Amino acid sequence: MTLHRGYGVMRRFLLAAALLGFAAGPAAATSIERVVSPGGIEAWLVRQPSVPVVALDFAMLGGANEDPADKAGLAHMVASLIDEGAGDLTADAYHQRLEDNAIELSFSANRDHFRGSLRTLSANRDIAFDMLRLALTAPRFDDEAVERIRTQILTDRRRATTSPNEIASELWWRTAFAGHPYSRLVHGTLESIPHIGVADLKAYTRRVFARSTLRIAVVGDIDAATTGALLDKAFGALAEKPELVPVPAATPQGLGRRVVVDLDVPQAVIMFGGEGVARNDPDFFAAYLVNHILGGGAMSSRLYREVREKRGLAYGIYTGLSSLGHAALITGSTATRADRTADTLDIISQEMRRLAETGPTEEELAKTKSFLKGSYGLYFDTSSKIAAQLVQIQLDNLGIDYINKRNDLIDAVTPADAQRVAKHMLDGRMLVTVVGRPQGVTSQEASAPPGSGG
Repeated sequence: MTLHRGYGVMRRFLLAAALLGFAAGPAAATSIERVVSPGGIEAWLVRQPSVPVVALDFAMLGGANEDPADKAGLAHMVASLIDEGAGDLTADAYHQRLEDNAIELSFSANRDHFRGSLRTLSANRDIAFDMLRLALTAPRFDDEAVERIRTQILTDRRRATTSPNEIASELWWRTAFAGHPYSRLVHGTLESIPHIGVADLKAYTRRVFARSTLRIAVVGDIDAATTGALLDKAFGALAEKPELVPVPAATPQGLGRRVVVDLDVPQAVIMFGGEGVARNDPDFFAAYLVNHILGGGAMSSRLYREVREKRGLAYGIYTGLSSLGHAALITGSTATRADRTADTLDIISQEMRRLAETGPTEEELAKTKSFLKGSYGLYFDTSSKIAAQLVQIQLDNLGIDYINKRNDLIDAVTPADAQRVAKHMLDGRMLVTVVGRPQGVTSQEASAPPGSGG
């Protein structure tokens, strides 16, 4: 991701205005308009005329899934380069125009999507949307910029080869999704990055950047007519449809397997994960509550209480749900003393089994519902967060009225729902990767699933 910083007084005003003007919580985001531009480009708009700021977020299908197998990191490299000069503006000239007009522009790629965001004072919105247009439709990919960014990425990749957290994560994804695009590293490898050329970068933008998969949100001091005109300015010249390589559905492999990598570091890093619940599954909110109780609730979760508070085995431990476009996961991570790694793994397994067998208590469920409903407003306290949330709601196909329905969906989860989903999701069979020198912990192959007779 690229992000331009240091715009002095103007930028500080933009950020302060955003913070002050969008602190009303999700209620401020419930008045959402569906805008369709003259050219047929759709966006969700939240008007906030009280502060002279406009924020835009967008996403389109593609991401690292569209990297060729031997050129992992291509999407990430495109995201890092498309604002390093565009049209007749060199990299320096492009950045200077952004800075002169207090415009924030950033791009990123994850496994499923290519994403971008724009922040500008409303007085500069025409210039800002034109700068976005240039980046998307006329990136220069000059040799100097390509080699400079390539060097930065390779430096990050070299650093990752000695990071136990990076090694554990990369190993988990390679093992869980062997042979699938999800196994590729989003940021690429030391082997793949040197082989990505300008022709690859240009080919990616031609294949992936398209109007039909766009999901857009605009928030701020702007009306529907102006929004439509600016959408056509920024995105109108893109191809109608992308040329995407189909990505098959996948489930994590190697469940019940443990892979240990020897690395001379003070602590052992543990990553674990298995099959979760898809975002469009009717049981998603039951899974959401169960995950929060298990490890997603930071200091209130069972794992935090058992691993850190009671035994002091780790500074922190977490779990989270990942609803990808082609797979649903529950994953978690922690770091612990090498001589207590076995104890930590045992506790994680025990807590998962206990929650699977008995489900959450009614008190846990009530407290979790209250927290998740009350804290939702924190995702809507700036224009940037509102725009990002609205794009994600579109990507998840939740509907324009989702914000108003969410609390009712949480309240509808019964103890029986939570217990059923906990049993399905937390059967104790996780793929585990451990990096460090854990005492008494070795690699092991997957055991037979319960009830299989193996």
